[in-house]
Amino acid sequence: KKAKVENGMRFAQSCILGRLRKQTFFSLAEANAAIAEVLERINTHVMRRLGVSRKHLFDTVERAALASLPAEQYEFAEWRFARASTDYHVEFRSFFYSVPHTLIRQQVDIRATARMIEVFHRGKRVAVHQRRYGGPRYGTDPAHMPSSHRRYAEWTPERFRRWGASIGPQTEGLITAILASRPHPEQGFRTCLGILRLYRDIGRERAEAVSARAVEIGGLTCKTIASLIATHKAARHSTEPAAVMEHANLRGPGYFH
Repeated sequence: KKAKVENGMRFAQSCILGRLRKQTFFSLAEANAAIAEVLERINTHVMRRLGVSRKHLFDTVERAALASLPAEQYEFAEWRFARASTDYHVEFRSFFYSVPHTLIRQQVDIRATARMIEVFHRGKRVAVHQRRYGGPRYGTDPAHMPSSHRRYAEWTPERFRRWGASIGPQTEGLITAILASRPHPEQGFRTCLGILRLYRDIGRERAEAVSARAVEIGGLTCKTIASLIATHKAARHSTEPAAVMEHANLRGPGYFH
């Protein structure tokens, strides 16, 4: 079938371009009118081998087999796999959309159009949201967060606060601020888990200094915490005085004793 279609396209192109190659057109409408005239001649020409025209074959054989056009205009959609996080949201292009909390850690399919985000689980649509391009990053359907969710979920706000308190009061205050800054505390779970991973590689005192600085500047995101750790901006909050400089060519006070 592919070869037949390609042969038909090549035949139509040769006939149209061959007949119009020496003509000059001064508008798109004029060119389209000339192409339509040649195309009509091609379709009404009686084929020598079959004894009928292409238009006759279409009207008598193909037209009845054609299905009607869709009632709605085709809309492009992008599909993507995702996994529902502990905050029962899935991410698409830096925005987060809620799904029923029973799907935590379940793989789902996201269908994204220019206007809508649909989430499917095992072929069944479980959530639909208006697509976001700006404003709040979280789109949460209250029906996806029943009152029993905290008893069901493995992660709870209180669990994150206890983890923060195990490091120190500054980190506990940071966790509390993150959870309080979200319309729903569960929307801060992803950030808290990210901070947990970042703090695994630094000491407790350093984590406390970073937490204090983050609360001071209102940096309640993983990106800010990572930046504070990498650039040592929170060093002045540490209880230990920072060394001026360490270098092999500096003698230090021990040299004179």
